[in-house]
Amino acid sequence: MRSRTALFYLFVPVAFLIINSTAFAQNNGRISGTVTDKTSQQKLASATVSLLGTDKSVITDSAGSFRMTDIALNTYTLEVSLVGYKKQSLFNIIITAGNELNFSIDLEKEVSQLQDVVIRTNRRTARAATLETPMSVQRLTTEEIKSNPGGNFDISKVIQTLPGVGGGSQGGSFRNDIIIRGGAPNENVFYLDGIEIPVINHFQTQGSSGGPQGILNVSFIEDVKLTTSAFDARYDNAMSSVFQFKQKNGNPNQLQGNIRLSATELAATFDGPLSKNKKTTFLASARRSYLELLFTALDLPIRPNYWDFQTKITHQFDKKTTLSFLAIGAIDEFKFAKIKDATPEKLYVLNSNPVINQWNYTTGISLKRLIKNGFVNIALSRNSFDNDIVRYEDNETQLPSQQTLSFQSRETENKLRLDVNTTNNGWKLSYGLMLQLAEYSNNTFNVIRKELRDDNNNIIQPAITARFTSPLNNLWRYGAFAQLSRRFFNNRLGISSGIRTDMNSFTTNGKNGLQTLSPRISFSYVLADSWTLNASLGRYYKLAPYTILGFADNNNQLVNRNSDYLQSDHFAAGVEYLPNDDLRFTVEGFYKKYANVPVSLRDGISLSNLGNDFTVLGNEAVVTNGKGRAYGVEFFAQKKLTNRFFGILSYTFYRSQYSGANNIFIPSSWDNQHLLSVTWGYKFRRNWELGLKFRYQGGAPYTAFDETASRLNYLGLGQGVLDYTRLNSNRLGGFNASDVRIDKKWNFKKITLDVFLDVTNWYVAKSPAPDSYTFQRNESNTGFVTTDGQPIKADGSNAIPSRIKNDDPQVTPTIGFIVEF
Repeated sequence: MRSRTALFYLFVPVAFLIINSTAFAQNNGRISGTVTDKTSQQKLASATVSLLGTDKSVITDSAGSFRMTDIALNTYTLEVSLVGYKKQSLFNIIITAGNELNFSIDLEKEVSQLQDVVIRTNRRTARAATLETPMSVQRLTTEEIKSNPGGNFDISKVIQTLPGVGGGSQGGSFRNDIIIRGGAPNENVFYLDGIEIPVINHFQTQGSSGGPQGILNVSFIEDVKLTTSAFDARYDNAMSSVFQFKQKNGNPNQLQGNIRLSATELAATFDGPLSKNKKTTFLASARRSYLELLFTALDLPIRPNYWDFQTKITHQFDKKTTLSFLAIGAIDEFKFAKIKDATPEKLYVLNSNPVINQWNYTTGISLKRLIKNGFVNIALSRNSFDNDIVRYEDNETQLPSQQTLSFQSRETENKLRLDVNTTNNGWKLSYGLMLQLAEYSNNTFNVIRKELRDDNNNIIQPAITARFTSPLNNLWRYGAFAQLSRRFFNNRLGISSGIRTDMNSFTTNGKNGLQTLSPRISFSYVLADSWTLNASLGRYYKLAPYTILGFADNNNQLVNRNSDYLQSDHFAAGVEYLPNDDLRFTVEGFYKKYANVPVSLRDGISLSNLGNDFTVLGNEAVVTNGKGRAYGVEFFAQKKLTNRFFGILSYTFYRSQYSGANNIFIPSSWDNQHLLSVTWGYKFRRNWELGLKFRYQGGAPYTAFDETASRLNYLGLGQGVLDYTRLNSNRLGGFNASDVRIDKKWNFKKITLDVFLDVTNWYVAKSPAPDSYTFQRNESNTGFVTTDGQPIKADGSNAIPSRIKNDDPQVTPTIGFIVEF
């Protein structure tokens, strides 16, 4: 705590010295960027770039570049127009004295006229759909992410404002388990500038995707596109969603940066030119958490810490060829410390969680080359995820004889992707190939059940232990896709159809590309200038996690080679209404049907119900004969920032069900049924901003404890044992909370200071969660109370079972500041 305070008192004077040295006279702002043809990726000359409400206007040069200077400090709408192209508007453009904003803007060609009415599909900025993906798609800009109440600059939390997106089964959880339309958290894929990034959260659950804190630096992001159905055929392994994170380019005109300091972290970001001719730019950032100091002050036994790093370098060889390099990585440490003031709750946390050490990185190079009527992308990348988890009966003493878990694993993928994108006579064609070499290692020691004996030395519970070294080592993955799109009937009807296949060198049927043929087709019909009717259907496949493929028995024999690709059939339809440039409404219905779902041979349950804890998903024997279904309807309304106000309203009603070994559909762990989110913001004068968000999530199903098994195994496992014969037979109450954010900016000469207060769950609502199983402790919390007054027995037969409530409100106030320079 003292070190954090010292850092604060050191940093604040330095910041104000910088401010004072540059005087308090306000400076004007700058904005720059490039304008590109969305289809051909050719740079567009002679485009007009205007700031609405001012007389500021510039024309792009022969390289499609523009720069506007001496702009009064304010919030604007940026409008880009060019004859023959649809006008593009960018809302909520905040001009400050600190950083020069740089945008990459795509324009789409205007379609032909029909009876004096221009069909303006995809014209409005509020619209996020494309011809290939006409529905089930949303888009957020960097300013919407930064100003989101309760988001705390974490993209994984911000997207929970969108329709169909849940924040984990309990709603108020601190984890980023992204649940899309009732699907499991490992059904989402993430792409950063076209390169897949499998790990986007710190302390990520291996085999799944959730974790407590996102890795991506929001200062790098220009916008985020979320697709929840009608997936483009270029994306493999997508079941519930595709996230496309578009990074901005470094500022080609000058070196600049920002520093963000809060009670939990310190982050620094820099960008600028690397060459005098402005053809090479960079972005770079680093962040370090101070959660360890915070948890020490609160006397919590856990000590989480994380670091992350991110960079992007872009070089333009000529007008036709651009090379980009990106890298992102993280280091995570989760350990325990001695408790000063013991309570049953703290002691439960100490022994029910594992010690975690993780690191991961993704690095890649992508080459874009313009060709006649289109462009070619080639991407070469490598990602690696190292996970080391251990647990003891007593995580404080960590005696080797009491170790119950040791899991050491590494997943590495080397990927080559090639795609060609062309347009000829109104036909849009894209096709490509994918090749991956996956490397996997796994050394597991896991005490599932300890051997227990009674007073007469009779075995009352035999030991169940997994101990193996996976012989999987590596496998090849390869796939191909094609997508063809066109508009018909004077451009009122848009049709896009695609197909892909994926294969691998390991599973029994992995080389049969016919078994994973995944056709998809989507339709969009313009009813009127503001109304569009959309529909899509498709089949999608996903390879089982490496934790499943690489699992072996105690003889080191791989047992899951017969695993089939997870299959999901999507049916969706809806209508979109865009009354003007900044307002959008959508209503959609959806149905997802799952097949080949992995089912645990040991527990008989669908693994799609798991993946929201800090252990590992899939490190066990499975059979892929489970089924699932999710269906519902969602409503979305979005008002982009105009006249100082912006807002988002989304509501989803859905059901999510899976079957296990008994082939009976039951509610899944993600079957919350109701998701409601309301977010609005207002920009006051003198650079004050206020944001408010309300969330409601229906009660999640949960599983009761097996009382007999819990009593026998609590001392060995540190937690109760669930009764999977009653899987998800109970349901929690609904969760609701409201978050508030206040920002105040001061602009000095070439420096901007933003002081913010972000409070999650400001009205202190309870967070429903299942109780934890434990044994009653004595008053001093140094031992357990027993029925006979004797020391507690290993089988817990003389213990007194108890419960720990987990519905305390989780209020997170964050105060900090950002200095732009």
